Amino acid sequence: MNTLCLSFNELSLKQLYEVMKLRQEVFVVEQDCPYLDADDKDQLSHHLLIYVGEKLAAYTRLVPPGVSYPKYSSIGRVVTRLAFRGKGIGQSLMKNSISRCIELFPNNSIKISAQCYLEKFYTDLGFQDLNLRYLEDNIPHMAMLYKID
Repeated sequence: MNTLCLSFNELSLKQLYEVMKLRQEVFVVEQDCPYLDADDKDQLSHHLLIYVGEKLAAYTRLVPPGVSYPKYSSIGRVVTRLAFRGKGIGQSLMKNSISRCIELFPNNSIKISAQCYLEKFYTDLGFQDLNLRYLEDNIPHMAMLYKID
């Protein structure tokens, strides 16, 4: 497993293509959610990529405070390729993402918009339920916070 954390401008064209393709495969095709993925946040964010061999296995977008949420950094576009699910890569992806957010955006808690069925996954990582449920792209979501003191 090889983990990279790159700013938008550090991504190669090949890496950017792989990221966009993976996000579309899972969010648009697999989850049947037609939405505008290119939302102008990528250019402001860092991107955490996990490769297994030559294949992009998992990815997150690390968003600075003031972009998605006024007072919080954020981890978004959390995705693991179907062939790599159930192998612990999601845990590694999120632990790395949390660590990188703390490094990149010190003293900022991390807010996420999590799919409700993944509540236990995120609470086991230290996220707290903010008791706010909503539909996002017709999928039940919840607001969660990882507090940085």
